[in-house]
Amino acid sequence: MDKPITGRCLCGTVSYEAHAEQLIGGHCHCVDCQKSSGTGHSSHMGVPTAAVSISGETTVYAAPTDAGNTVSRHFCPTCGSPIFSTNSSMPDILFLRASCLDDLEVFQPGVVVYTKSRPSWDHVGQGLPEFDAMPPPEAMAEMSE
Repeated sequence: MDKPITGRCLCGTVSYEAHAEQLIGGHCHCVDCQKSSGTGHSSHMGVPTAAVSISGETTVYAAPTDAGNTVSRHFCPTCGSPIFSTNSSMPDILFLRASCLDDLEVFQPGVVVYTKSRPSWDHVGQGLPEFDAMPPPEAMAEMSE
């Protein structure tokens, strides 16, 4: 990796550096991602948790998923920008919100999930593998190889 992946919230209070390559990237159309993004999906870049350093404090909202896992969404307490999330079923991966990347081009989507709740007006990721819900972690791992 030549340079770290960096990003920040709208006001700059929270920033991060990831010293690793993206493990997986995708667009999620679940209702929680819709509500937390204010649109029809969220785009996430998974990187190794151990490779990320966060500057600034985040506020966390944790909620169970339909699969029984817990997703913890971290956002800036000042401007409200969603920064990253974690999923209890994948504790070694931190999911950076692609919208907060300093260089949006480093994000490489590879999958679209929760298409069962995708609005008719929001079609991203044409040609990518699509799933009605969240595939099991082992299927996600295979897609990142």
